[in-house]
Amino acid sequence: MNTKSMLFPRLCAAAGLSAFAAVAAAADPAPAKSTDQVEQQIDALSQQLQALKAELQQLKSQNEALAAQQSAAPAQTAAATSAKSSPFDNLSLWGYGEVYYDRPIHDVARTQADLARAVFGIGYRFDDRTHFNSEFEVEHAVSSADDPGEFEVEQFYVDHQLTNWASIEAGLFLMPFGLLNEHHEPTNFYGVQRNFVETLIIPSTWREGGFALHGNTDLGISYSAGLTTGIDLGKWDFAPEYPAYTTALELEDSDVAPLQATHQELALSNAEHLAQYVSLSYNGLPGFTAGGAIFTGNAAPVPAPPNAPLSGHNRVTLGEVHTRWTPGAFDLSALYARGTISNTAGVNLQNPGSPNPIPSKFYGYYLQGAYTVWQNATYRVSPFVRWERYDMGANYAGTSPEIPSGDVPLSGAPGDYGKYPQSHDIVWTYGANFYVTPHVVIKADYQTFDVNRDFTRLDLGLGLYF
Repeated sequence: MNTKSMLFPRLCAAAGLSAFAAVAAAADPAPAKSTDQVEQQIDALSQQLQALKAELQQLKSQNEALAAQQSAAPAQTAAATSAKSSPFDNLSLWGYGEVYYDRPIHDVARTQADLARAVFGIGYRFDDRTHFNSEFEVEHAVSSADDPGEFEVEQFYVDHQLTNWASIEAGLFLMPFGLLNEHHEPTNFYGVQRNFVETLIIPSTWREGGFALHGNTDLGISYSAGLTTGIDLGKWDFAPEYPAYTTALELEDSDVAPLQATHQELALSNAEHLAQYVSLSYNGLPGFTAGGAIFTGNAAPVPAPPNAPLSGHNRVTLGEVHTRWTPGAFDLSALYARGTISNTAGVNLQNPGSPNPIPSKFYGYYLQGAYTVWQNATYRVSPFVRWERYDMGANYAGTSPEIPSGDVPLSGAPGDYGKYPQSHDIVWTYGANFYVTPHVVIKADYQTFDVNRDFTRLDLGLGLYF
């Protein structure tokens, strides 16, 4: 309590008592007092006055000390906060990982268990507008010259907010394509492994080096547009290992899909030709998302013999549209993606008889539905079904004669159509995700293949994200 507020009532009380005594004396005169008695009363009043003055001085000193403490408190708090702050306060860590058990139904000898990937993310906040993010991935548990694993940088970029609706990022970042590429953690998708369309047609996890402008608007529209590294057709293998794949798991891990085999990941990237992309997405309605993106640019060419230089550029274009709707316990999604590579005829004619010519067209699409049949505060069970179709070689220009879709076996021999796995298929996937927590999921699914029927398999998986 303020000491001045304590003193003021007491002074008022003393003054009031003195006035009351004077009035009483005037109203009811007492017998005359002696000089000694008057002097004693004056001395008593003088002592009381001195006591009040001393108390006033003491309370004044206490008030000044309290005010000084209150004035010093903010500085002490700031000093304490500064002493406790650390560069690690702005550091953020995260990660995710997946373990697979894959059992081909028609060839159980090829059953595999694999720590498919372990990813660790490191971020740093320089200030409220500037952030750094990075991810580092180890595939197949062990990475060395004698082991199948790889170590790679999946993301490494700085993002700076310019306004409430616009930010700019630069470095190695994920391309905003499809439903999975930017949200590929195992807790975000159904099934043990990623779908084929967003693996073979959209080469998830697809990242490029460059810079981009992105943001969100009050209308529920988000956008991204950038200039990035492009495709390098010089990485194309016209004579892949024979056969390049014999199971669905080997297909996903192989480098025979058009963009999966040729995107550069900012690893000594050929930057003679840069690519451009634009992405738009609408999420203005609760539980509903719709969007699309397009990427285009001239590719680094296939090296040509000195005596037979190739003419023209190979322009690579990939476009996609997607939608997702989650009404209540349902989770419904669909996606279509289509890519083209121009001027492939001359390149393919320079590699006659190749079991793996460069396609001029490739595409894929899928429909997927999931339903949460049970959940409580901790657990959730969501069965799903997915139908998808992919074609990594819908057309091949420059072959003699030009071969229509499905007649070139990517891992077979020229002319030996049908014996070896084909570059197209229709896949049904039936399964369920069991969420132990929102960050840990156990998965199971069964996949059937209409064309490459020997690929039919049973999958079990464990995924986590933190």
